[in-house]
Amino acid sequence: MTGPSIVWLRRDLRLRDNPALYRAAALGPVLPVYIHAPEEEGNHATGAAGAWWLHCALRELQQELKACSSRLLILRGEDSLAVLRRLIRDTDAAAVLWNRRYEPAGIQVDRRVKAALREDGIRAESFPGNLLREPWEVQRKDGGSFRAFTPFWRASHRLPPPATPLPAPQLEPPAHWPDSLEPDELELLPRIPWYRGFESCWQPGEQGANTALDIFVRNQLSGYAGHRDLPGTPGTSRLSPHLHFGELSPRQVWAAVHASRQYDSDSATTFLSELGWREFAHHLLYYHPQMPDTPLDRRFEEFPWAEEQEGPLQTWQQGQTGIPIVDAGMRELWHTGWMHNRVRMIVGSLLTKNLRIPWQRGERWFRDTLVDADLASNSMGWQWVQGCGADAAPYFRIFNPVRQGERFDPDGTYVRRWVPELARLPTGNLHAPWDASVCTLRKAGVTLGETYPEPLVDLGTSRKAALDAYQTIRNG
Repeated sequence: MTGPSIVWLRRDLRLRDNPALYRAAALGPVLPVYIHAPEEEGNHATGAAGAWWLHCALRELQQELKACSSRLLILRGEDSLAVLRRLIRDTDAAAVLWNRRYEPAGIQVDRRVKAALREDGIRAESFPGNLLREPWEVQRKDGGSFRAFTPFWRASHRLPPPATPLPAPQLEPPAHWPDSLEPDELELLPRIPWYRGFESCWQPGEQGANTALDIFVRNQLSGYAGHRDLPGTPGTSRLSPHLHFGELSPRQVWAAVHASRQYDSDSATTFLSELGWREFAHHLLYYHPQMPDTPLDRRFEEFPWAEEQEGPLQTWQQGQTGIPIVDAGMRELWHTGWMHNRVRMIVGSLLTKNLRIPWQRGERWFRDTLVDADLASNSMGWQWVQGCGADAAPYFRIFNPVRQGERFDPDGTYVRRWVPELARLPTGNLHAPWDASVCTLRKAGVTLGETYPEPLVDLGTSRKAALDAYQTIRNG
């Protein structure tokens, strides 16, 4: 029997449509391995909510592989190359295969590992398994990268359609199994069990991912275009954490939509364009590796941020701003590890514009508390809201959270769920309780400043201050 092929798993925790795993199975015995090396992620390591998900996903993948007469080898080390070299010596492995990553730190690690292993005489190959297109495949006519979504997505559509997803391969076990850690030994679960609320909201793992995709396509895809902006309605796919951890590939999502009866509907087109935004985020990150920390519009490096940031930031994080839809979003995030995309824009606008707190502070909080905290999408989204990124909203577009609440949560379902102290307010007063009469507030059991906070900031005054601040860098 020849030595096994090591499949180095990272953000591809699945058996189906896994190019590296599929290729390894064709070569002979397969040794699936996950190496926990958070130090290699630099300043952008997985946050607490993501660590909870990873713990659950590794446990689920163990069971999936066990059902295939295989195993998941879990190892830990500060240097993946050193761990792989030890594993190669212990198993006489002839090859190491993996699916590519696109974060700056991940690219550097992968390049170093590939070069070193090839120098060692080991077959080292990487595969495209986590995007519809590789970032360098979608180019402008002059060969450059894109800075706007619409031409990027048009250029992507001019390429051949994504390949058909691969089936789960038959896995031949290696001659012997090295010792492995258990997921619990990685100590991924946060010490404070604030993640308990996640457990009733999510089913991490490949089985949960495929179930979620099937439910969405059968029950919600047809109404996606009309419902996706309504946070009080289950109108979105909620597939983002499954895609982030690679329990589901974008090719599988694409194929499922195209196999449905709605594949040529407005809803399907709109939904697939959201998959396109994920692609665009990775395209931007690949060509602008500084994006998670530095504004693409360099003028914003000189933006006059507010002097007092810590107190307002903490109030925003705790969902105690006194602005109902913002507080609803921040509480949804804390209790579920997720926030509706429309509300992400609203809470981000309040933080960066009305409070004038740097977008990087919000990006770090989301990275720690979101189960789908993808470095590319998270940093692109925050730069979009701030107005300093590629294809960004103009800085003067400042979301009015009252108007946003009235438009996208018109019956107050979302706010009443997450801000129950306001639940008895009439719908007409729900999104701006400070405008309600004392009698109305009293009947609803609301006392501003006691049972619910006074607004942290005056929306009109702070909007003007933000626009005045922008004028100082506008012509820079």
